[in-house]
Amino acid sequence: MLKSKKSRLCALVMSAAIVGTLLSGCGSNTSSTTKAEQKITYNLGADPKTIDPGLNSSVEGATVIANAFEGLTDLDTKSQPIPGVATKWDISSDGKHYTFHLRKDAKWSDGKPVKAQDFEYAWKRALAPETASDYAYQLYYLKGGEAYNEGKGSADQVGVKATDDYTLDVDLENPTPYFLFLASFQTYMPIRKDIVDAHPKDWATKGATYVSNGAFKLQDWKPKDSLTFVPNPNYWNAKSVKLTTLKYTVLDQETSYMSAFQSGQVDIIDAPPTEQIPTLLKNGTAKTYVNLGTYYYSFNLAPDAAKINPAAAKVMQDVKVRQAISLAIDRTKIVKDVTKGGQTPSTSFVPSGMLVNGKEFKDKQYYKPEGDVAQAKQLLAEAGYPDGKGFPNLELIYNNGQGHQSVAQTVQDMLKKNLNIDITLRSVERTVQLNSTTKHQYIMARNGWSADYADPMTFLDMWVTGAGNNVAGYSNPDYDKLIAAAKSEPNAAKRDDEMHQAQDILMKDMPVLPLYEYNVVSCAKSYVKGVFRTPMDTLYFQNAYVQK
Repeated sequence: MLKSKKSRLCALVMSAAIVGTLLSGCGSNTSSTTKAEQKITYNLGADPKTIDPGLNSSVEGATVIANAFEGLTDLDTKSQPIPGVATKWDISSDGKHYTFHLRKDAKWSDGKPVKAQDFEYAWKRALAPETASDYAYQLYYLKGGEAYNEGKGSADQVGVKATDDYTLDVDLENPTPYFLFLASFQTYMPIRKDIVDAHPKDWATKGATYVSNGAFKLQDWKPKDSLTFVPNPNYWNAKSVKLTTLKYTVLDQETSYMSAFQSGQVDIIDAPPTEQIPTLLKNGTAKTYVNLGTYYYSFNLAPDAAKINPAAAKVMQDVKVRQAISLAIDRTKIVKDVTKGGQTPSTSFVPSGMLVNGKEFKDKQYYKPEGDVAQAKQLLAEAGYPDGKGFPNLELIYNNGQGHQSVAQTVQDMLKKNLNIDITLRSVERTVQLNSTTKHQYIMARNGWSADYADPMTFLDMWVTGAGNNVAGYSNPDYDKLIAAAKSEPNAAKRDDEMHQAQDILMKDMPVLPLYEYNVVSCAKSYVKGVFRTPMDTLYFQNAYVQK
C-alpha cells in the first residue's frame, strides 16, 4: 500500500475479514462471436432516496455515489485505502493533523479541475445544521465539527482548510486510526459549490447538473425505473474504464428481478428468492459474499411515537417489554428456515468479523440465538401483561420484498405463539421506510446496518443521543459518555473496553432487536468481470467489463 508507513495505524485496525471480492461471474453465459457490448445492468433493489453524497445514508445510494465520485482516498481490492484524488498525504506524529496533496489532473465531469476547496465546501456543507445530513456525525472527527453541527461553533472553526487549490489541511479532534478509510466514504466526497448554489433543491436528480468527479457520470434518472450512467471522459483515470454504460434498475420484488436476471435484462442481482437460494448456491448460479452488517428491527422510543399509537408507544418505553420481545424470537430458526443464505444469528449488535487489537470484538452472546421463551413470558408478566393480556397491537413496517415479508411473518408468528401478543405488518417502499424511520414515524421497523469502516465504532456511535442514524430515538447519557470517551481514548485496550461497556448498555436497554448477521447472496452473469464488492456492501464498477 502506498505510503504504508504513514497509514500503518489504519491497517492495524482493519479486520482480517475485510477482504474485497472480485465478481468473476456466475450463472448462465451467452456465447458470441461478435465484440461484446460493454454494458452492465445491476439491480439496486430500490430507488435511492438521494444520490447527494452529503445527504445519502442508504446502501443503494452509496453504490451509486461510489462509482460517480472519488474521495481523497480510494479502496484497493483488499478494501485498504489507496490514493484517490490525493496522490499522497502527511500525518503528524500525534495523528491529529493530515495534509493531503491533490493530483492536478483530477477533473469534474464538466471538465473543470477538482480543487481542495471542493472538499472543504462539501465537508462543511454536510456539517451545516441547515443541511440536516443524517451522516453529519461522521464528520465529528474533524476538530470543531460537532460544535458547528450543533450550532455551538462556526464553519471557520471546523478543522478542514484548503491552503491552496491542491493542498488540504485537516485537523482532527483525536487521533483516528481509520481516518484514511473515512476519506473514501460518501460523506467525504467533494461537491461543487457553484453547482449546488445554482440548483440547491435538485442538483443531484438530473444528468445535466449531477456534476461528479469519479469514473461515471449520470446520463438519466427515471424514478422507480432506472439510473443510467456513462463513462466520465474527464476522469483522471478514464483509460481504465471499459464500460460504455452502467445501468441500475430498482426492482424491489424478488420474483421480478430474478425473472429479469434469467431473461438477460439484468446482469447482477442480490438477494434472490429465498426458496431458490439453496439450489442457486448448489448449482453455482449464486455465490455468497462477506458483508459486515446486522439485520435488525428497531423500536421507536422517541416522543413522536405517541402521535402514531399512544398505547403502543407507552409499552415500548418499558425495557422489559423490549427484552421480552427479543427473547421470544428464535433467530436460529429464522436463518435456517427463512433466509436460507448461510446467515449467522445475531447475539449482539456489533457483528462478527470486527477485529480490535488483533482480537475479535464480539466476545459474548447477550442472549441465546434460539431465544428463551420462559424468560420472555416472565418479563412480559413483570411489565404488567401476563400471557399478553391487555397488550396493545403493534405495527411493524418493512420495505418491499418477499424476504423481508417472510422474516416479518415469522417474527409475527413467534410473538403470537410465545407471548400471545399481536403485531400488524405493513409493507412500504424503501424511500417510505427510510423517511419513516429517520423521522421516527413508526412503532417497530425493519432496518439494517452495514459497516462504513472496519471498526466497531461504526455500529456504536449511531446510537448516541441525536445522531442522524439513530432511528430508535434512543438516549442514554451513560452510553453517550462511553462513546465519547472511546473516541478520544489513545490507549487501545482501554478504548476497546469502553466500546464493550457501551454495547453492554445498548443490549441491556434493547432499543434495537438484532436478528441476524448479514452476508450477500448474489447472482452475476458469467460474462461479468472485474466488479469489486467490498465487505461494506458497496459495488465498484471502475474496472468492470463484459467478456462474451
